[in-house]
Amino acid sequence: MERFTLSPEYEITCEWKKTRNGFCHKAKLHKNSLIVAHAREGYLNRTWESYDYQTVIHKLIQAYFGKEDATAYCQLVDAQGKGKINKELVFLAGLCKLGELLTDNKEGQNNWKKRMLNTQLGIDFPDDFDQLPEEEKEKRLNKAINVLEEKHK
Repeated sequence: MERFTLSPEYEITCEWKKTRNGFCHKAKLHKNSLIVAHAREGYLNRTWESYDYQTVIHKLIQAYFGKEDATAYCQLVDAQGKGKINKELVFLAGLCKLGELLTDNKEGQNNWKKRMLNTQLGIDFPDDFDQLPEEEKEKRLNKAINVLEEKHK
């Protein structure tokens, strides 16, 4: 269960459930610890959100609050959600670089970096990536790692 704080008075809790055809995200809005609203969003395979639960949280906030408050609360929650993702991606970049210490040749380093990057949803490698020379692989992998570090600090 994840929690997002809107104010001392309001908090949102989120969870996911497996469904017959995929999964769903559920969100509950708490006002002084009492549930005052809830929302649900269903998915067949995966979401394209900036962070987990973004769609269902926006749906919940927009249904409960007036337009001005809803906009402000959505921006606040987005900052919280993206901050979590940013930390995870910077950590992933660090794990990739760890391969330079744990392996003693370019091929091993490149294989380590690729394996670590493959753990992140949405990162795909071209089918012919493994046929590239090690120098080219290293150049491309390092650029990807730099993007993770720079854009998510």
